[in-house]
Amino acid sequence: MKINHNHFLDLAFNQAEINLGKTKLNPSVGSILVENGSVISSGVTSINGRPHSETNTLNNNVKYKKASLYITLEPCTHHGLTPPCTDLIQKKNIKNVYYCFNDPDKRTYKKAKKILKKNKIQIKQLSYRKYKNFYKSYFINKKNNLPFISAKIAISKDFYTINKFSKWITNYHSRKIVHLIRSQYDCIISTSKSINKDNSLLNCRLNGMNRSKPDLFIIDLNFKLKKKLILTKLNKNRKTYIITSSTDIKKELLYKKLHFKIIRVKSLNTNTDFEILFKKLFKLGYGRILFETGLTFLNTLIKKKILNKIHFFQSNKKLCQKGLNNDTPIYLKRLSLKKRINVNLFGDKLYEKEIK
Repeated sequence: MKINHNHFLDLAFNQAEINLGKTKLNPSVGSILVENGSVISSGVTSINGRPHSETNTLNNNVKYKKASLYITLEPCTHHGLTPPCTDLIQKKNIKNVYYCFNDPDKRTYKKAKKILKKNKIQIKQLSYRKYKNFYKSYFINKKNNLPFISAKIAISKDFYTINKFSKWITNYHSRKIVHLIRSQYDCIISTSKSINKDNSLLNCRLNGMNRSKPDLFIIDLNFKLKKKLILTKLNKNRKTYIITSSTDIKKELLYKKLHFKIIRVKSLNTNTDFEILFKKLFKLGYGRILFETGLTFLNTLIKKKILNKIHFFQSNKKLCQKGLNNDTPIYLKRLSLKKRINVNLFGDKLYEKEIK
């Protein structure tokens, strides 16, 4: 019987998607254990990065002499805070191992094959273009020691980003998907200007999701954030930071009393300024960042070529005289959006653009 490897890889990536953005600087890995054509166990990297997916899949005392293990990423071979996953695979007598991507971590890169073959375990890397960008954020983390940077924007059919008479541009179904997208990032960055205007929470409000997540960073260079916002009442249970260049100690103490943490920067004018900020966030353990800001700041990110990806929600309705922009939408139009995501938004459309 011919084995449909892609079917089992689909299942493994479905597992990996569960904790995408929730595993700190570790990748979210999915794994599926198959015996006689049936799935007998599955797992995903745990929240905060440990235990690894393979441990969660092979978590009982059974040995699997006829089983095949499908993993989204090469199993680790090094001793860190946990033993190598290749050790566990050998211990469980797995017959075959199939994986999709090599782990760019130098301690593991292309080593699993040698180790497992030496112990008479068949291992093969499978190519699957459907998920070619799944670990793009992790690869950028490892290569550059910087976070993966995305942005989200909502526009009308005629490219307006503000509705003069409503808070919303897109419909209820699009807003639900926004919350799902937020859950795949470990922090959101916005500006005090955007938050003051919308009194927004920028958290994940889906059933079963942690409403205290993702962590929030607010760019507020001159301490302009209003004190009586909804988020100031809720951020006791959420890590919330203000990024500022202000040296006003009295205001700083006031924000700290409201449970904000302070990150100080000299300025945010140049690419170097942004890189310094992102390195600080990476050191704090943030590998996937989502910007949710107004069009003016988004244009800055696009012009400076800071973004790796953009989530682009477009309404099926024109706003005409009801529409407004605080800046030109020309940079959004130049993105040449082609990759439409196959999700039913009841008229709205979602595009994703990989930028660099």
